[in-house]
Amino acid sequence: MFVDEVILKVEAGKGGDGCLAFRREKYIPMGGPFGGNGGKGSDIKFVVDEGLHTLIDLRYMKVVKGEKGENGSGKNQNGKNAEDVIIKVPQGTIVTDQETGLILADLNGKNDEVVVAFGGRGGRGNTAFKTQSNPAPNFAENGEPGEKRVLKVELKLLADVGLVGLPSVGKSTIISKISKAKPKIAAYHFTTLSPNLGVVKASNNRSFVVADLPGLIEGASKGDGLGDRFLKHIERTRVIAHVIDMGSFEGRDPYEDYMTIRNELKEFDAALLNRTEVIIANKMDIDGAEENLKEFKKKVKNKDIFTVSALDGDGLTEVINHLADILDTIPETPLYEDEKFESYVLYKFKKDEPYTITRVDDHTFQISGHDVEKLFEMTRFNTEEATVRFANKLRKMGIDDKLIEMGAQEGDIVRILDFEFEFK
Repeated sequence: MFVDEVILKVEAGKGGDGCLAFRREKYIPMGGPFGGNGGKGSDIKFVVDEGLHTLIDLRYMKVVKGEKGENGSGKNQNGKNAEDVIIKVPQGTIVTDQETGLILADLNGKNDEVVVAFGGRGGRGNTAFKTQSNPAPNFAENGEPGEKRVLKVELKLLADVGLVGLPSVGKSTIISKISKAKPKIAAYHFTTLSPNLGVVKASNNRSFVVADLPGLIEGASKGDGLGDRFLKHIERTRVIAHVIDMGSFEGRDPYEDYMTIRNELKEFDAALLNRTEVIIANKMDIDGAEENLKEFKKKVKNKDIFTVSALDGDGLTEVINHLADILDTIPETPLYEDEKFESYVLYKFKKDEPYTITRVDDHTFQISGHDVEKLFEMTRFNTEEATVRFANKLRKMGIDDKLIEMGAQEGDIVRILDFEFEFK
């Protein structure tokens, strides 16, 4: 089954917890803190596998979770880092964050890989908090939560030339003749249900990749027929080859067929009309094809038009060499502008607030925000010193003053995530 789009939830591994321990050995009085740090949680990483050509393996995953780092232990022993989770994807995979709409990676290289969710760092043991003013800290950190994302994973096939046209115009026959691809060929519409790729060899030891895309119909850009499901695979191609049934085998006008496909490409992405075009006039062995070609040329000018009979193989060699010549002059360009990538976006000019406080009712306040929630989740409330440290950090962030400004009174409820505290 050909699957080219998947929504996937990923949760990187949580960091291991730091250890709260003290050195207790004979003849070593006041040994001091002895707790090690936790290990890092596992990253979620996408890696290109050239042997894959579909996203079907991801379709049944739904949620991918990383492993937690190992907890720290006594004697200042740090926990092990968790192994990264590797997800293999086909070449040409694009990973987008659903929340921001920014692209994390366009994996179009043979050895490309990207970390889509970073594992949390390990929590620090109490040894790490030792200072001159506090030589024996009685607290340790929990591990940092791993990054969570909802991803849109999309496959856009890597091909130099895309064969487009209405159903039954001979695209599959052409690719079967010029390459070793073996698409299904039959005398009915929508025989091709998924794109077929074929490597084509031209003169002077040149080669390029051709994609046979399923037949388009009027309204395909809006989802009719096979819809826009396969139109996206044209976006990577450097040359668009229109295959036209010049014999009017089904009684259609070749010019109307050509304009229908161009209109659907425009509706999907107007930039596609700026791609280099080649017109392949197929089925020239049928009676009336020559007359249709003359009328077609009157309406379509300044275009490369090649006459072929895919069934007999006539004229295909000339088309192959012409396509190779064109590709020699067209440089490969990135599919997306830099501004669409998450790594390109600069956040230093737009600093998010570290927290927000919402008044739920007269005596209840909800505190939210990445920084304060992370502080809460990494605090282990098992000692009084840990609790005091947490309260002091909130005070330094200005939360106490903000609550007072909003009218908080002694005994009011303050919530962080699903937990409640009394305001004092």
